Amino acid sequence: MDNRAIARLLSETADLMEIASEDGFRIRSYRTAASAIEAHPEQLSSILKDPDKKLTDITGIGKGIAAVVEEIEQRGSFERRDEMLGKYPATLLELLKIQGLGAKSIRLLYDSYRVQTIDDLERVCKEQKLRELPRMGAKLEEKVLRGISSYRQTQGRFLLSFVQRAADELIEYLSTVPGVEKVTPAGSLRRGKETAGDLDLLATGPGAGDALDKFVTHPKVHEILGKGPNKASVKFGLEGLQVDLRALPNESYGAAMQYFTGSKDHNVALRQRALKQGLTLNEYGLAKVDGEERVASATEEEIYETLGLAWIPPEMRENSGEIEAAAARKLPTLVELKHIRGDLHMHTTESDGRASLEEMADSARAAGLEYVAITDHSKALAMANGLDEKRAVAFAHQVREMDQTGLGIRVFSGLECDILRDGKMDLADDALAELDWVVGSVHSHMNLEPAEMTDRLLRALECPHLKVIGHPTGRILLHREPFPFDFDAVAGAAARRGVHFEINASPERLDLAAAMIRAAKTKGCKFVISTDAHHPKHLANMSYGVRMARRGWLEPADIMNTLPVKEFAKSIGAKS
Repeated sequence: MDNRAIARLLSETADLMEIASEDGFRIRSYRTAASAIEAHPEQLSSILKDPDKKLTDITGIGKGIAAVVEEIEQRGSFERRDEMLGKYPATLLELLKIQGLGAKSIRLLYDSYRVQTIDDLERVCKEQKLRELPRMGAKLEEKVLRGISSYRQTQGRFLLSFVQRAADELIEYLSTVPGVEKVTPAGSLRRGKETAGDLDLLATGPGAGDALDKFVTHPKVHEILGKGPNKASVKFGLEGLQVDLRALPNESYGAAMQYFTGSKDHNVALRQRALKQGLTLNEYGLAKVDGEERVASATEEEIYETLGLAWIPPEMRENSGEIEAAAARKLPTLVELKHIRGDLHMHTTESDGRASLEEMADSARAAGLEYVAITDHSKALAMANGLDEKRAVAFAHQVREMDQTGLGIRVFSGLECDILRDGKMDLADDALAELDWVVGSVHSHMNLEPAEMTDRLLRALECPHLKVIGHPTGRILLHREPFPFDFDAVAGAAARRGVHFEINASPERLDLAAAMIRAAKTKGCKFVISTDAHHPKHLANMSYGVRMARRGWLEPADIMNTLPVKEFAKSIGAKS
């Protein structure tokens, strides 16, 4: 069992324990261990086989958790999990995915009405029984019903990072087949969409057909949906991701790549353009309507050029103006990962991070960055050990002292400061003034009416020390919808005050969405792309944020952390 699967079992057990209102310390120990295991670079199964290594050497894993991991490796579960599943059905875990419900509410619903499934929950809400329970009411019923609707729309969807990992694993696996020249992802993954319903892979070379045979025998394939001479479809992994692999001749690779990348709307518009030119476009190539003669098929570039278009980056292919821009040769030169010089949102053990300041700085330097901002939480997030004014100022001084010792990377003192319900910042102005970089974020009261949330954000923008709005819509993909507010009004105010919008690269957030990025850019806004890293491993998520920026048509000049370190320091008035 891999680390992610072990971490999931521990996290789910912690959820069940929380539903049962068990000891908070034990719950936290499971969650801490799950986080440490998922982030650990070496597979725990390998550590268990090595007599010179111990699980307890991993920070966050004590003797008790180590014993649990050994039991999981032996039989796929452990005693505490079995005990909890004897008390509560596993289906209650799915209820935690409904926005508006927490563990205590789920326990109350189970005890009162034996609610076990999403369908049970929907029935209770529609019968208006939720409002009869303590601390619940009609508004919560409405919110839960909206949450159920949203959840059902996202069922069968997977995070971009999850699909990318599956693609990486399969590409490595299939590339060993003799005669396979390349295996390339297409579809939503290639376009960088936040979530995907499936994974499309294209294989070329004389061994591409043999790749289909090896594909269906992968150890993680749980079901073969179909297999023919040119295509195979499977259910991959415990999560059941559908993966389609197509074997292609080299001469039609470009056409197939264009076709299977999509989007559907982009392809429809492209086919209409082809028809107007007396051509037909499909996955086999671009050909003349009145004959079999292909005029382009081997590369995407020649297909677009034959249609009178500049090649369009996959992230832009949503039929949202990119074809017109390509025809006019006015496509933006999109930002690339190589342009990013700094990471401006990360956490350390000073609050809820999993690594020290030195470890985060070392990892960022190893990743090729020139600078970082350390932005631990403010005091409102007590569960995250947030900093009050005294600790924030002291830690800022510590950061500067460490920065001057020669870490090989510039480290700026910062803070992720909570935006309170009334729009005030969580820390006093004189403390914020001591910092180089202040990220303002909403972490609470996300169910406000749109007008109230708008006023809250507008008031926050009045803070003279605020540099950027963090994860601006508060969304958690596949779990929590963005909180509603007048984005145009907030974007306009941010542009006037020189406050940037963050594109949060955490795969669970990827906040802002592409349409909002484009809308903010038209208002004159600038951006930063940050990982919100809580562990050195999370720094690699920067690539996902770059994809979102590309989907929003951003160029390097639109993004503050593409600046060289000296220019960046000067632009923010960094303290020496």
